[in-house]
Amino acid sequence: MSENENQIEAEIQAKGLNAPRLNPQMIDDAIQSEQYHVFAGTTLTVCALTLRNGYIVTGESAAASPDNFDKEIGRKIARENARNKIWALEGYLLREKLAASA
Repeated sequence: MSENENQIEAEIQAKGLNAPRLNPQMIDDAIQSEQYHVFAGTTLTVCALTLRNGYIVTGESAAASPDNFDKEIGRKIARENARNKIWALEGYLLREKLAASA
């Protein structure tokens, strides 16, 4: 969970916004496993996050200059990009559940 997510979550809680919603912990809990691959001869890093239902979400990163490539930074950025996609998927799922119960 990023510092920005922590701040937003604290603000939501402070304002008492308690309707059904997603939170950063729910996004993290959806992730079952993660794998990384750096393509040979490139700076392209791909992160594959497997969700608890088996669906795979990918994120990627690439340094514009090979001189700036750092494996760990590439992994962090690729994972963040993959994780951000989960928000949309889980948001859609929650909206479907809310519509079905309305």
